[in-house]
Amino acid sequence: MRLLLVRLPLPAYMLILAGLVVLLVIDVVAPPRADAAERGVGFGTWAPISAYGWHGSMLIDGVHTYCITPGAPAPTGPSTDHGVSGSAAGLSPQQLAGINLLVSNYGQTQDPVQAAAVAWAVKAIANRQETLHAFGYRGDSLAEAIHWTLSALAPQHDRAVQERAVAYYDEAIRAAPTATTASGSLVFSTDAADHRSGTVRVDATSAATGSVTLVNAVFTESGAPTLDGASVGSTYSIRTLQPAEGRAYTVSGTGRFRTGLPAAVRHYTTPGGQQTAGPAGAIEFEVAGADGAPRVPPFSPSISTRVPVRETAGGPYVDEVTFAAEAGSWPRAEDGSYLPVTAGAVVYRTEVQPEPGSAVPAEASVAGALQVTTDPLTGPADAYTVTSPWQMTAPGFYTAVWSVRAADQVAAVVAHTGPDFVWAERFGEPSQVAVVTPPPVEPTAPESPPTQAPAPAGGVGPQTPPAALAATGTDVAVVRGPAAMAIGLLSIGIAIVASRRPRFGARPVIR
Repeated sequence: MRLLLVRLPLPAYMLILAGLVVLLVIDVVAPPRADAAERGVGFGTWAPISAYGWHGSMLIDGVHTYCITPGAPAPTGPSTDHGVSGSAAGLSPQQLAGINLLVSNYGQTQDPVQAAAVAWAVKAIANRQETLHAFGYRGDSLAEAIHWTLSALAPQHDRAVQERAVAYYDEAIRAAPTATTASGSLVFSTDAADHRSGTVRVDATSAATGSVTLVNAVFTESGAPTLDGASVGSTYSIRTLQPAEGRAYTVSGTGRFRTGLPAAVRHYTTPGGQQTAGPAGAIEFEVAGADGAPRVPPFSPSISTRVPVRETAGGPYVDEVTFAAEAGSWPRAEDGSYLPVTAGAVVYRTEVQPEPGSAVPAEASVAGALQVTTDPLTGPADAYTVTSPWQMTAPGFYTAVWSVRAADQVAAVVAHTGPDFVWAERFGEPSQVAVVTPPPVEPTAPESPPTQAPAPAGGVGPQTPPAALAATGTDVAVVRGPAAMAIGLLSIGIAIVASRRPRFGARPVIR
């Protein structure tokens, strides 16, 4: 089989295109769809006019509809669907509310007795007098009007239709007219003491029930994110699921609710025939909501510190600082990086070793300050080495006192810590004391004695003048000769004295 391609001149293509556009416009602006009404469920003759009429439903596009203009011919011709209307046939909201209740709750049936009862009750609500007297009955009783007609048309079902129609009518006239639309929202609350707890409440313009599904939370009672059978005005406890550690988050939710029947019907018209009403259906509406402000996990940072060298001869003060989350999780930015936290320190110098936890003594002097900010990539993972830009010059004990204050942080961190947060290190921590010792004292060398001239060989050297002796002390070599002579003379004297003394035991001579 060969495919034949026909080349058309350009004007032909334009004509085809124009025709398609016309067809499209006709389809868009076409009047509402018109389908011929068909015999539904009930009793009587399906014809515009008959001796006893038609008592039941009329099918239009598969929907059971009921007459709301009694006395008019049956709608056997093409009928037009006008959609849901709150002013069909000029009826009041209360009438439309009752009719919608009947055609929605009871009218979509295959039971001819039930369909006939709904038809009589709907017509009586729309126009009671016309309904009662359309077939010659002159009284004021709905049950008797039904008996007047059905006793001849369907006597075996007469009593059942009467009873149901009267019950339907009584129920319908008590139906409260409600709005044709409704709307609502979800309202979330956060526990002031714990961001992970809170509630959700359904607010709406009318009473309704439905389902709610949460994002970043579950219902406390069931542990599931979806709750079926939720009702307007009720408050439900929730427990949040933090999507990312250390990051602010929002709980939200959506739901779909169904309320009572509206004061409206699905309105159909048929030229030359009755207007009919189908079910408008229950009002359905969507709800949604979210936290008014993000839930911020609390965060309390702290630090631990250590000087790597305790004793030093001076130079810069060096400290190793390690950050940690004392409470909560380290906060993170939207890209997952760690939010920066800044810590600062004052370094004091004292003459004596400070007592841990004591107050800063009045005589302490401020040697300088230190500061460090965490890295967004590593956060608290590593220790930070901090070196002062100033020098320790004087001997003493240098002690750093670190603090982390909300006032020194970026706004994103303050949202987690709160504006009044302060963490402070106590004074005198042993790990924070660097000792600068004084330099050692150099010993002083003794003076050397004056150098003496050597004595000449074989004789006594030159005599030192008395002034020189007084200044420098006695020279042993100089006094050795005179001392020998004095000793010799002393020995001779002792011998002479001894020779003149009588011997032991000799009598002394008495003269």
